[in-house]
Amino acid sequence: MDQIISFFVRRQHISQGPSLAAWMVWCLLAGGGPPYLHAAPQMPPVAQAAPSTAPTPLAALIEEAEKNDSAILSAADAVRAAAQMPAQISTLPDAHVSVQMFSVGSPKPFAGFSNSDFAYIGFGVSQDLPYPGKRALRSAVAEREGDIRRQGAEMVRREEIEQLKEGYHRLAYLQQVMAIHHQHDALVLQIAGAAEIRYRAGQGNQQDMLRAQLEHSRVLRDISKNEQEAGEIQAELKRILNRAQDSPDIMAEPLAPAPLALQPDQLQARVRDANPDVRERAEMVRKAQAEVDLARREFRPDFGLSYMYQRTNPDDFRAYYVFTFDVNFPRRKPRQAALARAEIDVQRARREQDAQTQFSLAALRKEIVAVRASDEQARIYREGLIPQARAAYQAGMAAYESGRADFQSVLSSAMDVLNLELEYQQTLLTHQLGIVRIERLSGSVEP
Repeated sequence: MDQIISFFVRRQHISQGPSLAAWMVWCLLAGGGPPYLHAAPQMPPVAQAAPSTAPTPLAALIEEAEKNDSAILSAADAVRAAAQMPAQISTLPDAHVSVQMFSVGSPKPFAGFSNSDFAYIGFGVSQDLPYPGKRALRSAVAEREGDIRRQGAEMVRREEIEQLKEGYHRLAYLQQVMAIHHQHDALVLQIAGAAEIRYRAGQGNQQDMLRAQLEHSRVLRDISKNEQEAGEIQAELKRILNRAQDSPDIMAEPLAPAPLALQPDQLQARVRDANPDVRERAEMVRKAQAEVDLARREFRPDFGLSYMYQRTNPDDFRAYYVFTFDVNFPRRKPRQAALARAEIDVQRARREQDAQTQFSLAALRKEIVAVRASDEQARIYREGLIPQARAAYQAGMAAYESGRADFQSVLSSAMDVLNLELEYQQTLLTHQLGIVRIERLSGSVEP
């Protein structure tokens, strides 16, 4: 008997409030025997806390994430750093300034400076000059690399926004699911009340009461699981928003059906033009082509210019003026290999672009099919299954109260309402997540 009391006391601690456990303990301590011999248990409804804050629109969270998300800001910094590369690459090589001292007759400085026209001190400057067009092509390659970084940063931004949207919709789903569990618990209480009336009239049995208590405890378990999952989502959302983890939790707007903003053919066109993955591959093709042009120009020679002024004893000897022009002749074999590699890279980049485009179009098609199917399924739940299940429950409840139906049938009807409501919310979530993926595939970030 002590174990039974302990079990119901633990359940009472979980459900918080006067329940079957306290009532059973009181009856046993009063010496009245097992409680089911006297009256039916009174189960408390699950406590439902009112939201402390109003729902935050998704658009506001997206704007906040774009301003505060560390991953987005870091990617933007990488783009700004890459933007400095063309200026570095296209600038002429550093000039060289030289000082020479030529001694005659002795290693000592200035030896022979006053008595030999070979001794001198000289000052010169030299500059390397790449073949015309090489610097511009190198700058073009660096610009293409910057464009790739820019598309990479856009991919990071869209991925973070996509995670924000998915987390927001999952949070909305869990909040709706917990509300449904509260509503289901109210139905369980309604059934338990009817069972109590029948029990007092001698028409019910102990099993019905314990079955209702079991269902009530299952509601507590499911809500606890949902709260755990919602807490994990809150942590991820606050990471993206760069909020403190102990900041107030986010309230999401309820899920609702949302039609596709564009037609499939328009979405497909946007995949080719605005999909960040496809655009990154396109920038890789442009960079590879610029590297081919540079590899061809590398067959051209580079030049060098230098000028030196040499001064001997100004009283006895004249000054020297030296101008030098250098030409280097590139070896063809390594440059032919570099050109062949660059041309292969162009072909590979184009194939990767085509593969990414086909992959994105296929993924878009799958998401469109899933979104349309979930939209139709949501309509069936909303207009058919759920109203029918509620009507069946009301009819079964009336029959149970009048003694024309058993406890199991009316509880099963309540379970049908619960399951269909949960399936409807899951369908709405599938629909919304599909739209989020379509938005990313089509290059859109609007909520």
